[in-house]
Amino acid sequence: MITRIVSGLVGMVLTVFVVHFGNYVFGAAVFLLALIGWHEFSRAFANKTENLAYLSGMCAIVFVLGCAWLGNTDESVAVLTATTLLILVQMIFRHRVFSVEQACFSIAGIMYVAMAFSHLLLLRFMGAETFVPFGTATLSFGEALIWLAFIGTWASDTFAFFTGSFCGRHKLCPEISPNKTIEGFAGGLIGTVLITVLLGYVFSFSLIHMVVLGVLLALTATLGDLVESSFKRYTGVKDSGAIIPGHGGVLDRFDSIMFTVPLVYYYVQIFDILK
Repeated sequence: MITRIVSGLVGMVLTVFVVHFGNYVFGAAVFLLALIGWHEFSRAFANKTENLAYLSGMCAIVFVLGCAWLGNTDESVAVLTATTLLILVQMIFRHRVFSVEQACFSIAGIMYVAMAFSHLLLLRFMGAETFVPFGTATLSFGEALIWLAFIGTWASDTFAFFTGSFCGRHKLCPEISPNKTIEGFAGGLIGTVLITVLLGYVFSFSLIHMVVLGVLLALTATLGDLVESSFKRYTGVKDSGAIIPGHGGVLDRFDSIMFTVPLVYYYVQIFDILK
């Protein structure tokens, strides 16, 4: 438990520095996390004797994140299309060692990791010329949105954990995650809405939109967690990795954020959340 708390505090300090500093520090951190995430995904499926297109995945993720860094979303689609077709072609030229299942798992994993982490870059650098109040200072619009996604996700996980621990009775999805309860999800939902409304007040965002986004964040964070749990249950691994002492791997820590960050990005694209 001490190890978990200490590594959590260290991780929080690093997160604050990386998010606030932005620019190349944030970009480098996202690239590194994405590549580690793909390594963890590939290793998990290797445990199931499903060897994925590892190097193709590494290259695709670098190119997709590079496109996001440059703000070229059309090129990201081109990279993913080319990667998908090239991996499918490998079923022909490497048919003795590369099966249809391996190709499909490879494509799914690349899409899962590359698109999720590329949206971290897209969200962080969104509206670079817009600033929002933060006490007596200001934050860039993108930084405020990153904190909205991160803190909202952490609120969902934290409130769900404590509510489920104290009064959880009815299982939410026992075949995938036996410890999750309906009561825990309800607690996470209420807690997330409260936290997002508070953040909305601090950042001068529309409080109505913060209520809606709080509900969506709680739902999406739970789904993200369950998706990664499904992968781990299928491959028979307990944790995706061990790079974070007491917390597991990158995918263990970012599973919910990989869903909530794209949610926030597209929500803000559709709705004007500024007052």
